[in-house]
Amino acid sequence: MAPMSPMGRLGVSAFGFVVLNACNVGPGYVKPVVDVPPGFKEASRTAYATVPPDTWQPAQPEDAALKGRWWEIFGEPELDRLEAQLNINNQNIAQFFQNFMAARAQVDEARAGYFPTVSVNPAYTRSGQGASGGSTFGGAAAGVGTAGGAVTAGGGSTMTQYFSLPVQASWAPDLWDRVRNTVREYRYAAQVSAADLENERLTEQAALAQYYFELRGQDALQDLYNRTTVAERQSLDLTRAQAITGIGADLAVAQAEVTLANTEATGIGIATNRALYEHAIATLVGKPASEFSMPVKSTIVTAPPIPVGIPSKLLQRRPDIAAAERTMAQANALIGVEKAAYYPSINLTASGGFASSSLGNLFSLPALFWSLGASAAETIFDGGLRGATVDQYTALYKANVAAYRQVVLTAFQQVEDGIATLRILSQQIARQEMAVKSAQRYVDIALAQYQTGVSPYLNVVTAETTLLSDQQTLVTLRVSEMTAAVQLVQALGGGWDATRLPAASEITSRRSADRMSKGP
Repeated sequence: MAPMSPMGRLGVSAFGFVVLNACNVGPGYVKPVVDVPPGFKEASRTAYATVPPDTWQPAQPEDAALKGRWWEIFGEPELDRLEAQLNINNQNIAQFFQNFMAARAQVDEARAGYFPTVSVNPAYTRSGQGASGGSTFGGAAAGVGTAGGAVTAGGGSTMTQYFSLPVQASWAPDLWDRVRNTVREYRYAAQVSAADLENERLTEQAALAQYYFELRGQDALQDLYNRTTVAERQSLDLTRAQAITGIGADLAVAQAEVTLANTEATGIGIATNRALYEHAIATLVGKPASEFSMPVKSTIVTAPPIPVGIPSKLLQRRPDIAAAERTMAQANALIGVEKAAYYPSINLTASGGFASSSLGNLFSLPALFWSLGASAAETIFDGGLRGATVDQYTALYKANVAAYRQVVLTAFQQVEDGIATLRILSQQIARQEMAVKSAQRYVDIALAQYQTGVSPYLNVVTAETTLLSDQQTLVTLRVSEMTAAVQLVQALGGGWDATRLPAASEITSRRSADRMSKGP
């Protein structure tokens, strides 16, 4: 081999210097700092202020933290079974999981940029020419040709054949971490998708729990109206009997008939809402509404104490906060991708293979051919395109920072809202229970006075209407308390923790896919 010229050695040295000194041109990522209060205001007010004994209070101490199967704190076995079905069959969760799998695949697509591209293009041609030299044909002519070079066929025509097995390779070294930042971008995007999956899972779980308690509230209302209808039918029988004996009047009978009819009509309408909630639950658990039904259960449980912890831990418990933070990291990596456009790109190419007119000599040394090459490209003028692009993605990163801080603020607000709502609802329920007892006493007195002829039946109607209204309000408040408890659990992240988010380095591993496919 001839010695390399001084210019050649200089070029190789320059290329080696560039490769060795290539660096990441993108900005380093640092998670933005957010202001975190030392404690939840509403939780402190509930725990340490003087409050009525029936007021709801969050669980203490911290060791009662929410777990993955957070719905079990409500002590409803039927809800537990429904949540288990939801985690397997809910189609929205399945959709978000496949989005995560697609995001994982994009990471592997980006990683392909680290490696050279190699292609092979084997070819075989055969051509012939007539004796007169005026016609040429290609392909496999019937009855013509042998495995060799040029041959002569009948009539003086000639045929040639050619075998080739070329291999080409090209590689663009990642001098300015364009590929590396692209891989980081897609890894962070996959983590965003994983956090979105967990957030969707929590959303669907919370929706199921809320629909469940709303349905049970409809069952309680139906039971209330059924019992009220029985009582009012008895009152109607009483007024009719008194009217027949002359003690009562037809006016009292008419009033009792109107009251009973109104109660029956309202009670019938309750079935509509129950059916809608039942259909919604069927969809959540992945079953056709036509094939799903839930037994009637008129009791409503009381909201349990819920551990709220401290605000600093909320940042690690909310999947939407994790998604917003990973979105910032993704935007930061994208800035590095765009800054790499300022630097030259180098492409190395190599080709080689075998070519021969004889298949038997195709892999012989004389049939070998090869070539090596390198090229470099640098944009010297683009009218400010690269600078504008970097400015665009820098602004988008700052927008993501603002979005992240807004998500954190919203999370604190939702927790404070949930704690305050539960505390106030528990006070309302305690007072409403007293109102129901008083209304029942009002009915008993009015009915007794009517039976003795002291007061008209209108007083009984008024008392019964008041009692029904107070009882209905109590049922509504209890349902609101249960749905508020579910919303507070959702605001706290449902027992999720950021440690369950796949690390960027393992995002494409089978273990991460298996873990994300399973519910809590």
